[in-house]
Amino acid sequence: MDIHHIRYFLAVCETRNFTRAGEKCNVTQPALSRAIQQLEEEVGGLLFRRERSLTHLTDLGVLLRPRFQQILDELTGVRQEASRFLCLENANLKVGVMCTIGPRRFTGLLTDFNRRQQGIQLQLVEGVPASLSQLLESGEIDVAIMASSDSFPDRFDVTPLYRERFVLAFPNGHRLARNDNVAISELDGENYLRRLNCEYRDHLAGLCTDRGVKLRISYASEREDWIQNMVSGGLGICFIPEFSAVIPGLQVRPVIDPEVWREVSLVVVAGRRFSPAASAFVNSVKAHGWPESAIVQAIQKTAA
Repeated sequence: MDIHHIRYFLAVCETRNFTRAGEKCNVTQPALSRAIQQLEEEVGGLLFRRERSLTHLTDLGVLLRPRFQQILDELTGVRQEASRFLCLENANLKVGVMCTIGPRRFTGLLTDFNRRQQGIQLQLVEGVPASLSQLLESGEIDVAIMASSDSFPDRFDVTPLYRERFVLAFPNGHRLARNDNVAISELDGENYLRRLNCEYRDHLAGLCTDRGVKLRISYASEREDWIQNMVSGGLGICFIPEFSAVIPGLQVRPVIDPEVWREVSLVVVAGRRFSPAASAFVNSVKAHGWPESAIVQAIQKTAA
């Protein structure tokens, strides 16, 4: 059964005349008649009673007309939705974002993307690198923005976006507030608040162990806001990325001996074709003017 047969059938239903129906469908009357005959053979009975002055539906034609109209309407709807999607008029996009990334870093990007692509509905999905990688592979998210303390697997294409340094966060009045920066060796004996979602957690713990630094783990949480509020309340210290949103009452200093940096990257599945919406977003991310680290800028000014 061809969709054109259904369209011709409905045109005859509307015009009650094979010649006028052919004109409406831009086909010859013989071609339309053959198509109707083929449709009748397919359904197993006559659909029209053909009379010179008036062609009218048989009982079978009356029965099937609503079904055929529904098929044509649904197909038309599918084409319209596909057109809107491909033209970025009504497209959905899921972007995975590592939960430890500060939102202020992406406000400019998202504002510009929304202004340029108002037809794309963007959903942000938070997670740790391991879960985002799984969602990316399964196709549940289109792209991901994340960092890793290790190299990403070869199955991913990775585009570095910016680097940020880890800093130490502590409350007002803390003994380390007098320092311009903080060496890891100075942290021995401190109460530490563990950020469970930090992808550099084990790496930072290893640096402390290598320097004989023993931290007392007083609290642990997956929530960045809880950790920062507890630090502000004097319950301990923690390492956080430089561009994390810092709540009032929190002091931060760069970590040295050694410095610890992370590279935030755009990650996609290698070889996977992008949807138009995903392609537009990837291009926007790559073209965005990512600001340099404030610490890098300060170093450059000092050197100048």
